[in-house]
Amino acid sequence: MNWFWELLTQPSAMQTLLILAIIAAAGLALGKIKVWGISLGITFVFFTGILAGHLGLRADRAMLAFAQNAGLVIFVYSLGMQVGPGFFSSFKKGGVKLNILGMAVVLTGFAMVVLISMIWGKPVTEMAGLFSGAVTNTPMLGAAQQAALQIHPGDSETVNTMSLACAVGYPIGVIGMIAVIIILRKAGGNKGGQSKPSAEPAKPFITEYQVSNPAIFGKTIRETTSLVSARFVISRVWRNGKVSIPTSDTVIMEHDHLLVISSQEDVGKIQAIFGEKENKDWNREGIDWNAIDRILISRRVLVTKPHLNGVKLGSLRLRNLYGINITRVNRAGIDLLASPNLRLQMGDRLTIVGETSAVDNVCRILGNEEKRLNEPNLIALFIGLALGVILGSIPFRFPGMSMPVKLGIAGGPIIVGILMGAFGPRFHLTTYTTQSANLMLREFGLVTYLAGLGLDAGKDFFETVLCTEGLVWIGLAFAMAVLPTLLVGFIAQKFLKTDYARNVGMLCGSMANPMALTYASSTVDNDEPAVSYATAYPMAMFARVIIVQLVILLLA
Repeated sequence: MNWFWELLTQPSAMQTLLILAIIAAAGLALGKIKVWGISLGITFVFFTGILAGHLGLRADRAMLAFAQNAGLVIFVYSLGMQVGPGFFSSFKKGGVKLNILGMAVVLTGFAMVVLISMIWGKPVTEMAGLFSGAVTNTPMLGAAQQAALQIHPGDSETVNTMSLACAVGYPIGVIGMIAVIIILRKAGGNKGGQSKPSAEPAKPFITEYQVSNPAIFGKTIRETTSLVSARFVISRVWRNGKVSIPTSDTVIMEHDHLLVISSQEDVGKIQAIFGEKENKDWNREGIDWNAIDRILISRRVLVTKPHLNGVKLGSLRLRNLYGINITRVNRAGIDLLASPNLRLQMGDRLTIVGETSAVDNVCRILGNEEKRLNEPNLIALFIGLALGVILGSIPFRFPGMSMPVKLGIAGGPIIVGILMGAFGPRFHLTTYTTQSANLMLREFGLVTYLAGLGLDAGKDFFETVLCTEGLVWIGLAFAMAVLPTLLVGFIAQKFLKTDYARNVGMLCGSMANPMALTYASSTVDNDEPAVSYATAYPMAMFARVIIVQLVILLLA
């Protein structure tokens, strides 16, 4: 067994891979254990790495640095790709308020970091590492360490101290955020969490109308749509007991029955145009559309042709050319209105109604080959990674700063990932990946980064925690986790009238704290915390990665 002991203890590329794999496997297994209904999940890999480092395991320094950096780049880029499609839309409607509140949490926290560093004389790098743990944000730690190395290349002691501080602050951040949720709930939070309109795109709502407004008798659908500001699609027309698929030139007659897809908020406006609204519920589950349409069929068709990626739906003129109707578009589990300006993306599922032969023709145009979606689009992935590294390496010079600012390996890839996810299809870049593929790529990168980070910090961890300095760190981490969130949460709840469910979801998103979100979701009977988390999370994550570098470059 000498060969195995040498493999385990002699620094080399193989030994580094073996140690990281053992740490990752053990950490992921232990992360499934729940205490009081809460588990650290993937983050337990970090603490497993710390334990391995404390027990004396060492790895090749160059290989360990490469593994950490590669893991961080893959993670933040995949994260950017995940949030990119909804990043800019999150600023619409109620999302503006949630993002402003989330940014208030972020900026208040950084103000605390600067004040503690100045008043107590603590190094700003040390406080940035502690703050990264308190807000459970390891990508921010990676960005902070890169900024510190930019100022003092090769200063491994400062980088290790930042990792130690983050490791001390991390569990305190989880506990502190849960404490804030409990306090806000006791201070008037509504357990039911009344639902309010979210920042997500309007979900399609199906309504039947009987035409009784003389103002539109004899007008075409094109002329009628110009009379109302709401967006809607007329899916079917019943006339004299026969159903048909309308086109833009279809003339509306008295007593026609129209099946209209719109947002639920616009039902009143549309009813004012058509006349009478029927009481039948067309949104319930289990409706047999094929039986209702008789000669028509309803089919969900996948967009799998690469040249359609980023093309506007209206430019295909499918409705006029084939006599079909696209009633809705499902993207990543969310139903969207099939408006002419909607840009298609690979993987979109279009609900199409029409005659069998016409729908078959449209299937051939759109692709509808599910096997194509299972093929990884590695070209766009590596283009994005390359652009992210290049962007992170560009020096930006600002007046009054002796050192140029770089976005680094955390900032550059996350920006490119967001832009690729949001605008890649417009440039016909196939950025689509299945949710499982994105999740695997993201978690592989994060696990690799956390395993290396913990191993690096483990050597001096317990000696640090058990001394006076460690106790001070614990107190500061609790203050960093609790004070900004409690202050902003109280203002949002008492003065801005933000309901409890959305409030705690926003706070968890601004802190990038999925463990606390799990607890928050258990205190309400709807999914508002998760929706608010997704709304506030992207902007807060992006801001933390960028701001921490500016703080270190200015004050370190």
